[in-house]
Amino acid sequence: MNTVIVVGGGSAGWLAACRIAAQAKRTGSGVTVKLVESDRIPTVGVGEGTWPTMRNTLAKIGISETDFIRSCDASLKQGARFVGWTDGLPGDAYYHPLNPPAGASEIDLAPHWLGRSDGSGASFADCVDYQAALCDAGLAPKTITAPEYAGHANYAYHLDAGKFATMLRDHATASLGVEHVIGDVTRVNQSDNGDILDVELHDGRRIAGDLFVDCTGFAALLIGGVYGVPFKSCRDVLFADRAIAMQVPYDREDDPIACHTISTAQDAGWIWDIGLWTRRGVGHVYSSAHTSDDAAEAALRRYVGPAADALSVRTINIDGGYRERFWQNNCVAVGLSAGFIEPLEASALMLIETSMDAIADRLPRTRAAMDMVARQFNETFRHHWLRIVEFLKLHYVITHRTDTDFWRDNAAAASMPDGLQERLDLWRHHSPAPQDFSHAREVFSWPSYQYVLHGMRFASHYPPVGAAASEATMATGLIARNDRLRADLIARAPRHRDLLRSVREYGLQRV
Repeated sequence: MNTVIVVGGGSAGWLAACRIAAQAKRTGSGVTVKLVESDRIPTVGVGEGTWPTMRNTLAKIGISETDFIRSCDASLKQGARFVGWTDGLPGDAYYHPLNPPAGASEIDLAPHWLGRSDGSGASFADCVDYQAALCDAGLAPKTITAPEYAGHANYAYHLDAGKFATMLRDHATASLGVEHVIGDVTRVNQSDNGDILDVELHDGRRIAGDLFVDCTGFAALLIGGVYGVPFKSCRDVLFADRAIAMQVPYDREDDPIACHTISTAQDAGWIWDIGLWTRRGVGHVYSSAHTSDDAAEAALRRYVGPAADALSVRTINIDGGYRERFWQNNCVAVGLSAGFIEPLEASALMLIETSMDAIADRLPRTRAAMDMVARQFNETFRHHWLRIVEFLKLHYVITHRTDTDFWRDNAAAASMPDGLQERLDLWRHHSPAPQDFSHAREVFSWPSYQYVLHGMRFASHYPPVGAAASEATMATGLIARNDRLRADLIARAPRHRDLLRSVREYGLQRV
């Protein structure tokens, strides 16, 4: 295993190239990386939300957080606020913060929260954590004196996807030794055992390698075009099949920048609202079976307001689903070629990162070892996709909304994934816990389920807390400590825009 060929650019391709090349550089494995991309095919370029995993990824590939924030118009993300998902009435909103509940490794605070006046006081997120309050106040999760990739709260990023791909490309070629090959793939040549030998370009060049990473987006040139790996649709579970997006400038240079994704429910879908340094990215995800394209665009323009009159929209078709296999022979699909679903909870870039961790950290050194690595990879990522689809559906299926066909159809049992109903039956009487899941490393772990379930007022009837005095004391202490942290951080944390301005002017402490 000497040469890895990444076919396709964009965020997926350049993240893949950077991750493998950085790992090879660190370990001295001698593996070389080449990236082949067309200069005629545009990237999708609207994946603006990340997970906290991106901090580790950027550090692993050797990119400074300061440089990243400056180059990608990035802002800091502390979670998501869901507006109108529960009943659609005024005041309907809850947070899914990135911090886990206080003391999550020691105690489950959910029953204790429910036991406080039956949960009628503070929201679950406010009771067990302080991050929702920071988001409400527009405060950053770190200060300018904090080292790069460290903060007083867990955080991810919002970013400009086009600028992100450009930064990764420049870093890969200038610092990590990745060879950039520009050309259109017109033919893929295979050996007798079905492995890819090389990709042939329009000018006759042949780029040979030992492992091929398919980052060709929706075209799925290798995993679909060469190997014909079937695509498993999830449109029967997640109905959204369209998105329209626009870039909205701020009214004033000093306008607040939201430090969370805002997801606002609509009659037939939802609208995302993401704040970057120079603009907002706003888009409407919807089901064409429940509304027309014109009505969806009108809803987006109403949400944005008068500023939308001068703005154009971009339309994206969402063929929700994923491949039945992701690694076939010596080809592995990463990014949109592996699968795509609506961007609720921003899992797209996380899946690229997780895929590349699995590939780069366990890159098979011989062809004989590749088949076992491929089987493990396929099993792991089939499970990840199943759980992601289930978690996204959770947001829809427990709604109390019955005002439109879209919400009524989403709550129908016929559209619920296998196993979710069983888990919901359990969670009416037992708080979500690690034992409820078959894998130790879930992409969405039990705290995420708790934030959504309790945020949407899922009818929980946990047994009365009859714990030992020591557990009750621990719960009371953790909730009180959370109250103190909230008050302290609200008093001293900087405004989000102010922190970003300081990073751009002075930079963070290098690690």
